[in-house]
Amino acid sequence: MDATNRPLRIPPEMGVYAEKEKVFELIQKMMERLLLDRPEDPIQYLIDHLKNNNDEVPRIFLLGPLASGKRTLEIPSELWTKLIQEHLSKVDCIKQGWVIEAFPQTREQALMLQMAGIVPEHVVILDAPDNVLLERNPGKRIDPTNGERYHTAFDWPSDPVIQQRLVVPEGTSEEQTGKRLLDYHRNLSGIINSYSKIFKKINVDQPYVDAFAQVLTFVQSRHRNAAPHTPRILLFGPPGSGKSLQAALMTQKYGIVNICSGQVLKEAVAGKTKLGELIKPYIENKQQVPDHIVVKLLAEHLSKLDSSTRGWVLHGFPQDLEQARKLNDLRFVPNRVFFLDIPDETVFERLSLRMTDPVTGDRYHSMYKPAPSMKVQLRLNQNPKHAEENLKMRLDMYHANVQDLESFYEGVIHVNADQDPHTVFEYIESFTIKPLPKPVLQ
Repeated sequence: MDATNRPLRIPPEMGVYAEKEKVFELIQKMMERLLLDRPEDPIQYLIDHLKNNNDEVPRIFLLGPLASGKRTLEIPSELWTKLIQEHLSKVDCIKQGWVIEAFPQTREQALMLQMAGIVPEHVVILDAPDNVLLERNPGKRIDPTNGERYHTAFDWPSDPVIQQRLVVPEGTSEEQTGKRLLDYHRNLSGIINSYSKIFKKINVDQPYVDAFAQVLTFVQSRHRNAAPHTPRILLFGPPGSGKSLQAALMTQKYGIVNICSGQVLKEAVAGKTKLGELIKPYIENKQQVPDHIVVKLLAEHLSKLDSSTRGWVLHGFPQDLEQARKLNDLRFVPNRVFFLDIPDETVFERLSLRMTDPVTGDRYHSMYKPAPSMKVQLRLNQNPKHAEENLKMRLDMYHANVQDLESFYEGVIHVNADQDPHTVFEYIESFTIKPLPKPVLQ
């Protein structure tokens, strides 16, 4: 930051660094832990917190009624809390995270945990109809020699010796099951109120693989926080995939700066700037503008105050790996990269049948929006870029570079763009305003 220049402006790379290293989230987490644990030596506590480097580890409560797929133990609440505190203070829990099953079972227990500073990131509530649970519970069996659990319908051992020694656990009769279900439903609303913003119900009346996939997706999600977020979006896609429309919709709704590389070049020429004078001969001769000129021009737009503060959505550039590296070297790093995927035949259908009225400037399409009269139809012109041979060349160029671009940018998001554009926008929007999911848990 240059203190001699007024007004003082924070360089764009500072925001990129803060977001990449999760500086704002780190400060928020440290403040949360300070308020919860209230250590006698806050400075040393924060130093230890940074050394642990465990803000991203999973902290999960796994709750649900009996026979929903978790295991329960009947232990007094106070003892449970003490046991949990002891276990969570161990190094493996601090470094790797933890999952607590079947506790808390009441709002009182939830508040007890919160007072002890035990706060989960995610609360998973396994859910199933009562009649399904009433059918499942009586089938439980336990091996008294090793405590292994089995089920007469879902997990019956193949060894006849094990089958002979299995016993029926206590609390599985229909009357006992019904009573425990009533207790569960009576206390559920209190638990949900205690974790109203971080819980999710998962239907377990389905194959366990599907239920697990839903649980995994949820615990990998990140909750929204108050940390500043400046969207820096790259849109990739073949011609006709709707990049310009999606960028315009983002700009219209969120005020993000819309930067189209082709439009930026035309504006520079029309404005008769120094770079525009360099670009003009290339455009007039229908030649590709050299990368170093395009990058310099884009850098001017991306470094402006409105782009740094409101964010930006860039499309039309980069088109290959070398261009992507040049943009990255200038530290214009996107935090969302979308690939709008459509079949080649859809590209031809969308663009090769598109025509423009030279009198009014209106666009028409032979299939979706035909001209209103024969008079208008006869004067329509096709953009030379939309001729089939030119489209094929542009598509070949896109497909030749798309894999390198996917590999260069981490966490790319693929979008099915062969559907209603507002549906596509909702999908892009959801990944823009919400934090990206955590990496897959090992």
